[in-house]
Amino acid sequence: MRYLLILLCLAASLTGRARDAADLFAEAPVSVFPLLEPSVRLDMIDYYRSNLSTPSANTLDGRSAITEMTPRSITVKLSGSSACQMALLPAGNDTIVALVSTVAAPALDSSVSFYDTSWRPLKGSPRLDVPGWKQWAATPSAAAELETTVPFMLSAARIDPETFDLTLTSTLDKFLAEAPFTTLSPLHRPTLTYRWTGKKYALKNHF
Repeated sequence: MRYLLILLCLAASLTGRARDAADLFAEAPVSVFPLLEPSVRLDMIDYYRSNLSTPSANTLDGRSAITEMTPRSITVKLSGSSACQMALLPAGNDTIVALVSTVAAPALDSSVSFYDTSWRPLKGSPRLDVPGWKQWAATPSAAAELETTVPFMLSAARIDPETFDLTLTSTLDKFLAEAPFTTLSPLHRPTLTYRWTGKKYALKNHF
């Protein structure tokens, strides 16, 4: 009953105005943010807007807090080892919600998923092609060496709330020992940047 009342209050408050990132964060089903009950998310928004650094208790008895919020983006530290960013991407007359989930394992690694504004997962063509060694390689010839040397790629993702560019930053330096990373560092790009086309993310400035 309490959850239903919260949703009804949210619906009433949104009448006559465009929904922003805070609104969609508050409305999201618990399946999207399982650590954060809807009432806790509303408290977090209020704390941030009041310039308070007060953390909120999550369902695992940890502490969560909003660290950045704009009308089109919101970033949340979920726990000591996880965070997420939600960004509203323009798609013609519509909006697509991108959710960047980042965990420390122990180096940071991110995954990106996409939803409509009712929090239904988007099906069909991928909005982001996950880059392989061909994309991460500093030169075409470096891809094969990286593939045989590094077991998998780790990177942290962030969406610029102004330009909507998505940047992946390599975190191999936190995963590999210093000696092998020093050898491999010249072979791979430290970052990859993607441009939002209105339908999907396209890799920028690649050979």
